Amino acid sequence: MVKNLDRCLFNEAKRYIAGGVNSPIRSFHSVGGAPIFIKSACGSKIYSEDGREFIDYCQSFGALILGHVHPEVVRELKEILGKGTSFGAPTILEYKLAKIIIEAIPSIERIRLTNSGTEAVMTAIRLSRAYTHRNKIIKFEGSYHGHADYFLSCPGVPADFKKHTLVAPYNNIEKVRELVERHKRDIAAIIVEPVAGNMGVVLPEEGFLEALREIADKHNIVLIFDEVITGFRLTFGSAQKIFKIRADLICLGKIIGGGLPIGAVGGKKEILELLAPVGPVYQAGTFSGNPISVTAGLATLRILSRYNPYKDLEVLTQNFCNEAREIAREYGFKIRINSIGSMFNIFFTDSKVNNYTLARTQDTGLFKRFYQGLLKEGIYFSPSGFEVNFLSTAHANRDIKKTLDALEKTFNYLRRG
Repeated sequence: MVKNLDRCLFNEAKRYIAGGVNSPIRSFHSVGGAPIFIKSACGSKIYSEDGREFIDYCQSFGALILGHVHPEVVRELKEILGKGTSFGAPTILEYKLAKIIIEAIPSIERIRLTNSGTEAVMTAIRLSRAYTHRNKIIKFEGSYHGHADYFLSCPGVPADFKKHTLVAPYNNIEKVRELVERHKRDIAAIIVEPVAGNMGVVLPEEGFLEALREIADKHNIVLIFDEVITGFRLTFGSAQKIFKIRADLICLGKIIGGGLPIGAVGGKKEILELLAPVGPVYQAGTFSGNPISVTAGLATLRILSRYNPYKDLEVLTQNFCNEAREIAREYGFKIRINSIGSMFNIFFTDSKVNNYTLARTQDTGLFKRFYQGLLKEGIYFSPSGFEVNFLSTAHANRDIKKTLDALEKTFNYLRRG
């Protein structure tokens, strides 16, 4: 066995891949050390190239609600692989997936499949601008909606793109009202994660989503829910069902692809039918709705519909979070755990975390040490204090017990300095 194999592999990867990874969070930049190279996975576990086993709470950043290599999903994939991988033509599978999504989310009257959540959001913004004949959008600080130019402020993004994106703190409805009042003649859309999942788990405060709906209605603004993370994660359907708010457009991804690349934008018929070939708004993709991703998504949604595991997942998650809080308290660490359904996040802060500014008050240095301590005990969390952790139906009580034991050992290690 090669000593420090992950470091060797990472150095080799950097010779060919920009930064050594194909998505920045995988680099372990936020948690230190070399990223772990994964060889295989099964259920709640992942296995590294050097043979280590980890209980996985990343689950491909929430895409794998059934865990890794679910036998029914794999069986469906094996069957479709023998028939073809991409046709560039319509298939029955596409409208079957569209039908099951629309039946689960009543506010979706029409849908368009894409290759990723980023593409779904890009399409939602383009549709909103075409529908309203306006340019500006409102997003929330700390929320990630993909890497389209108008969602980022980094080198390479023209200033002309940035000027059309207005940013408000999450849960701050007064700031939203202020922006709308100042720019109401040119705001096409408000895009929001109904539960923020890219600054850690941050829940909407009471009345926040309702107020966004009221503002959008009053000023003829399109309200977009980015549910790439929350879609089919908290319930069979959309977070709209939980919060009782109907968005005009919804962006989906992750779970509806069963672990394979996919995205979707759905919503009101009069907005979606602005898309070509019916309307003038262009959007296309060679692999959009490809039979492999659609098959995995269909299998996953059928299993979720059949077993409805959401309550059990929530109970398991809450039990874990309660025990984790108690362990941290016993060892003298002040933490905040935000959770909903099968999503949770541990912040090393004693402050309430309800927006990005407060999320950033956490002790990131302590989180790094915490993260590395868990890795040594065979626990794999999402590699950032600002990323969400997820339970899947493959996680069992024995996984939770082992994880709590690892937390206790790690907090003891941190206390000793």
